[in-house]
Amino acid sequence: IAAFVGKANCPHYAKAELLADYLQANLPDFRVHKITQHPDKWEQWLHDICEMNKWEHRQSPIIWRELLDRGGKGLLLGGVNEFLEYAQHYYGITSVMLTEEMLDIAEENLQAHTESEKEEEETKSLIKPLQIWITSASSPICYQLIPLLANGEMFGMTTEISIHLLDTDQFKEVLCGIVMETEDMAFPLLHSISEHTEIDEAFIKADIIIVLDDVLLNCEAQPLENYLREVGEICQVYAPLIEKNAKSEVRIILSGKTFVNLKAMMIMTYGPSIKPENVIAIATPWESAAKAVLARKLNTNAAGVKDVIVWGNITGCKYIDLSHAKLYGYDCAIWGPADFPRPLLNMIYDSKWIHSEFLSAQSSLNSLVYQCVGMLPAHAIATVLKYWYHGSPPGEVVSVGILSEGQFCVPEGIVFSMPVRFQNGNWEVMTELDINETTQEVLGNLAHELIQEKLIALKEIEEMHPYEADKITS
Repeated sequence: IAAFVGKANCPHYAKAELLADYLQANLPDFRVHKITQHPDKWEQWLHDICEMNKWEHRQSPIIWRELLDRGGKGLLLGGVNEFLEYAQHYYGITSVMLTEEMLDIAEENLQAHTESEKEEEETKSLIKPLQIWITSASSPICYQLIPLLANGEMFGMTTEISIHLLDTDQFKEVLCGIVMETEDMAFPLLHSISEHTEIDEAFIKADIIIVLDDVLLNCEAQPLENYLREVGEICQVYAPLIEKNAKSEVRIILSGKTFVNLKAMMIMTYGPSIKPENVIAIATPWESAAKAVLARKLNTNAAGVKDVIVWGNITGCKYIDLSHAKLYGYDCAIWGPADFPRPLLNMIYDSKWIHSEFLSAQSSLNSLVYQCVGMLPAHAIATVLKYWYHGSPPGEVVSVGILSEGQFCVPEGIVFSMPVRFQNGNWEVMTELDINETTQEVLGNLAHELIQEKLIALKEIEEMHPYEADKITS
């Protein structure tokens, strides 16, 4: 096989091309692979191919033989003169093309190349993959999340996606490894995957942003203010970049093991043009952990436990509400169809276990979630994204942290976990759920903690950046 590459408007390429076409048509074992490059891109392309193959060549065209039977790089023949000598020596054939004819064909080649590039650009413009950015992408959560994003279940089997992995420069090799492994898996709907370590290019044209940054709690006791300051610094970097680079309807999901409510609130605080309804904090890992504990108690499948509600501060003081929880497919004296629910509390006869061990043992649930290396939070993010785009199961409760507008008498202006349903690409709070006085009192206490956390965080902002604090409070 002979490879021919030249400037699209090069008359010498035109001469070599026609001779190569003649040889291919008349010799059974002669094959030609032809490529044209735009004149503006030729010099750089020629430099790169010569540097890669350790060749010396300066003009158009460049011609080499592909040694398919031997492997390795091709054998450089040279330019048009070398190819004419090669054809004359081996096949006794040469070209007597006139200069005027060469120029006419070169002009036609340039026109055809330009039209081909235009068609390619038009085709590319029709493909508009979802742009998904993941921060702290060296995290094990990201590693587990990528196959879930790319398998087609979340966004549909006709929607292509582009994944952008963002992290600091010290994790560049990790990101490159993830990119290579993902490309090796050849997901049909994965349009592209790339790594980024330059913060200025973060979130460009983002449709979805998944924030995995976490503030690590040290074993040594530190003042709460130190951690809140770190949360503020992260969000102070991200929010303006999201406003500047991301699409106006960008959806932002925040996941983590610490201060996830506060991170969501601070993103909205530092990015006032970001739509609050497009920012949610994930509570699903705690929902799932609670369902698993209940299923083990009842000796049933955790998938049959529904409508467990996580109220309040997802990664802080929260309330696991079982008053609306239902049990499906439970093997007991009463039988019914697969969609027949039973009130979960009626199925647990050990009320002492509910009040003394389950509801009071929030730390054990936290421990279950904190020990997860990636699968649980990745599945939680994937589930919420799927619901956001395609709707949650009819009647099923999903807990997420959203900016309160006074629902359930929760004060406005804090990010509070509460029950929602997803429909038609949006979500709405399930305000029709009845809550008793005891639950209402608990919600008031949880709101107080979040308000104090917010006030401390804003105080830290004021001390670090008084001007920013003035803009926020105004």
